[in-house]
Amino acid sequence: MKNSLYILIVFLAVIIMGCNANKTSFTKPKNEVASSSDTIRIANKDIEYEVIIIDPGFSTWLNSLAYPRGFYSQTYLEAKNRIYVNEWNSRYLQPQRYSRDLYEMNIDYDPNIDYGYEVNYLIYNYMVYFQNNYRQKLFGPVPLR
Repeated sequence: MKNSLYILIVFLAVIIMGCNANKTSFTKPKNEVASSSDTIRIANKDIEYEVIIIDPGFSTWLNSLAYPRGFYSQTYLEAKNRIYVNEWNSRYLQPQRYSRDLYEMNIDYDPNIDYGYEVNYLIYNYMVYFQNNYRQKLFGPVPLR
């Protein structure tokens, strides 16, 4: 009886080890997070600033519903971003009134810095997406798209 128990244990051990030997482990590289379809990252060459937008659905919305690059002037985008970011930061500083689930962090946007067209385009479109998707109104009429 003891011999059959030992044989059964050895047999099960061999089967378990055999199953584990065929499995391959896959770990996602750390830098792949930035290339996820739900993540958009923009940074300048000197890494003085960067915009990272992680929101499920934004990338799809940007590619399908947002007006194309060049539709708005950079001056227009900067003016809208100044208003939207000021309101966003105001709400971030009032967690008792506004949900931290929506306004998770302060946006460091200095209107005296020329971030370039692409950064302003992404910030503006995220603000439009955010307002429509989460039914928030940061300032004035919300563009519908």
